[in-house]
Amino acid sequence: MEELLRNLMGKNVDVTCGVSATFCGEVIDVKGGVVYLRDESGEVAYVAIDKIAVVYERKDPHSRPGFIV
Repeated sequence: MEELLRNLMGKNVDVTCGVSATFCGEVIDVKGGVVYLRDESGEVAYVAIDKIAVVYERKDPHSRPGFIV
């Protein structure tokens, strides 16, 4: 899994841990059993690689329903 995440560096992914925990963002680093994901607002999430069940590479920007301001 760590090698796969290294190959996805610089790409946007969705990472699923268990049933209800999903993290989205750009893979900015992978080290020490942790993947670093930067979201749209610039916040960084630190996800333990051994807890990851599924990784999806996002091809298109994430769209949200509602008004754009």
